[in-house]
Amino acid sequence: MIEPDDREVNKWNWRKAIGIFLNVVIVILTAVGLYIMFKGKEPGAGLSSSGFENFKYFTVLSNVFSGIVAALWLILFMLNRKLHVLPKLISASAVGLTFLMVAAFLAPAYPNLNLYTGGNLYFHLIVPLFAMVEFILYEVDGKIPFKYTLYAMIPSFVYGIGYLINILINGVGEWPNSNDWYGFLNWGYPVGFCIFAAALLMIWGMACILRILNYLFNKLIK
Repeated sequence: MIEPDDREVNKWNWRKAIGIFLNVVIVILTAVGLYIMFKGKEPGAGLSSSGFENFKYFTVLSNVFSGIVAALWLILFMLNRKLHVLPKLISASAVGLTFLMVAAFLAPAYPNLNLYTGGNLYFHLIVPLFAMVEFILYEVDGKIPFKYTLYAMIPSFVYGIGYLINILINGVGEWPNSNDWYGFLNWGYPVGFCIFAAALLMIWGMACILRILNYLFNKLIK
């Protein structure tokens, strides 16, 4: 989604400079994380996949999407166009969910795993933080429509449905070849569904928080 041409899009100011810097950093760090991921499994991180198999993880998919959105922002900026705020909100909320799920659920649930090593350091921590900060600083006229926060839930909802369908068709399986690679069903299906519902609420909450912080920041500097 692209906003109409605006002669002020490329007017040089500190916000444009920061935007360029943050989007370049997000693209570079995403590429670094992918490179490390393709090198092989992370010792002690609990990953059972390598290479393209890692694209089954929401973590990887959300970070790659964030990198693509950042690259698109840079391309459109060079063409004197402005990227619509919705893709930015969706990508920032998605990696924000990854950040929260690791910090609030996976890390406490699996204390023996180092979830901030190798490529995970970029995808679980660094890229999400940069993406969320970049969104908060994103230049928007007025307040972002509330309905956009609901749109931000779509990626995790689609992923969760696909995750469940795969398990129902192929079964849970045995580790390290389990189809429940996040271990959400370790405590049974009811808990697994609760985790899924909590994830949706978390990404919606993240979108709401980012929306408010973006509005407050834009209001503050005007």
